Amino acid sequence: MLIVELVILCILFWGICYLNTGSDDKNIKSYASYPDEVQEMVKKNPALKFKIKTVSLFVSFVSNIVVFGTVLFIFGLFVKEDGFQANFINLLFLGQCLNAFDFLVIDMLWWRNSKRVRFTDTKDREELYSNPKKHFASFFERDYRLFDYSSH
Repeated sequence: MLIVELVILCILFWGICYLNTGSDDKNIKSYASYPDEVQEMVKKNPALKFKIKTVSLFVSFVSNIVVFGTVLFIFGLFVKEDGFQANFINLLFLGQCLNAFDFLVIDMLWWRNSKRVRFTDTKDREELYSNPKKHFASFFERDYRLFDYSSH
């Protein structure tokens, strides 16, 4: 049952990512996840620069805790076992596999190669999107920067 839930979670996650891309208005919502070169081009675009909304790391961290905590809680109800340790391991497995799916499939395979996530002015500039640096950094750094106040 755990593997079935994992497959369902991954399909749902990819579906949400797919549905939230496809136009400049949808793509701008994920502005922070774009490579720096693309961000600079968007900032210079008069039609898009006023649509950029940034969220603090703290707000992003808390919202991710709430969203993924709720999702994993609901999915955890279906694989509930006796004892804390078994449930903890099941939820840890679901969360880490979803994280790996996000990095490997969504970020490294789909996002870097899909024209759907590209802004209108950069549709033919594949090289802007193919650099995996931003994806590696976000996967390995995660939110430990949340409490690093030296850059604020």
